[in-house]
Amino acid sequence: MNAPVSSDLTQLSMTESADAFARGDVTAEALVKASLARIDAHDGKVNSVIRLDRDAALEAAAAQDKARAAGKPLGKLAGAPMMHKDMYYRAGKVSTCGSKIRRDFVAPTTATVLERLDAAGAIDMGTLNMAEFAQNPTGHNAHHGDCHNPWNLAYCTGGSSSGSGAGVAARFFTAALGSDTGGSIRLPATICGVTGIKGTQTRVSRAGVMPLSFSADNVGPLTRTARDAARFMAVIAGHDPKDPTSSREPVPDYEAALTGDIKGKRVVVLETTFLDGADEPVAAAFEESMKVLAAQGAVVTRITAPEIMRAVNAYTAVVSRVEGATIHGNWMRGRSEDYAIHLSARLFGGYAIPGHYYVEALSRRGPLLRRFVAEVMGSADLVATPTLKTRVPTLAETDIDADAANWERFMAVSYNTRPFNYLGLPTVSIPCGFDDRGLPIGLQLAGRPYAEGTVLQAADAYQRVTDWHLRSPAL
Repeated sequence: MNAPVSSDLTQLSMTESADAFARGDVTAEALVKASLARIDAHDGKVNSVIRLDRDAALEAAAAQDKARAAGKPLGKLAGAPMMHKDMYYRAGKVSTCGSKIRRDFVAPTTATVLERLDAAGAIDMGTLNMAEFAQNPTGHNAHHGDCHNPWNLAYCTGGSSSGSGAGVAARFFTAALGSDTGGSIRLPATICGVTGIKGTQTRVSRAGVMPLSFSADNVGPLTRTARDAARFMAVIAGHDPKDPTSSREPVPDYEAALTGDIKGKRVVVLETTFLDGADEPVAAAFEESMKVLAAQGAVVTRITAPEIMRAVNAYTAVVSRVEGATIHGNWMRGRSEDYAIHLSARLFGGYAIPGHYYVEALSRRGPLLRRFVAEVMGSADLVATPTLKTRVPTLAETDIDADAANWERFMAVSYNTRPFNYLGLPTVSIPCGFDDRGLPIGLQLAGRPYAEGTVLQAADAYQRVTDWHLRSPAL
């Protein structure tokens, strides 16, 4: 028997909203109106929204309600209100990419992932704040204003999917698309206390999505739960003729894999690299999360990270900088003054990297992935790390445009996430506690190529016996 629907509809997760709508317990119009009211009441403080398509969302909700009343088939996400990072193109709509340069850019096409979400019945309410051109790990934005962490407005949200993380945490909507080139889904997920997954490289089509790095960009969701992420990924993953780089690997039913049973799953913890220098509250929460997984029957082992991790970290920076500089070449030649200071400095640096360094970084990727799987994972199913080694920093502490002395703290934010982009492995971040200042802490789980189901199974099993993901900020 299904539990009664909460009187506060914004507290329903994506799957809860879609399932309640499918049962007839709630209308799509009621779900959208609840989301719009919460945005109206609180986004003035959080600044997660760039464009709110109020009328279009209400029209879509009315159409969903009419379809259900007529007994027509409903998609897996029907009735669920969503918003997305402002870099997913929708034909005829402005997509700013968080920038001044594209403030008035009208998209000529619609991103494949948006088309798939539309077909599944998701209700798109508009676009979200983000780091300029998706190029910083904190979420600062000099053009649209910084996004603020709903747990404490003085703290950063993580980036570059800042509005996605903050909005899902603030219960403005049920789920959001982010993008992840060096951690930009997982960082807002951990810092805002929600769930975020980056699939295997090329798992999800990138057609109609603003590029940052040809060989490291990933499309994926930020949601409240691992179950939400599983259903969302099942909708958007899979080959797309519009993106010839997208994988042809079959897409399983990720949600069906969420059995809660992880007995015998092998989890490896890297004692160095990912844990060295971790802040005490983060280390304590991480160790407690390992105890939780072990209590559920997972076999947790520990090893010292091999020397290859140095190369992985070095090559990650080379690839993203050179590819970013290439993509922005024309604008950098003619409009460099329209970039935020830190972004133009980052892009200029990409032009100084010798071509043979870039080619080496690409050519070493496959061999290093094979060595990582052999030497680090061995016979293990998952690698576990803190998503962020430090406590959540403030916006002021990571503002490198205001003070270059903040550079080290700024770059440290993505230290634990970047390697999994270079390696291309499926990786999820889920909440696993709070620090002494009341800010979230995240657990990162990475799996073998195309093992999104295993990663989500472990994340879901953890969430079945903990309640960190159920907590929401008091705005």
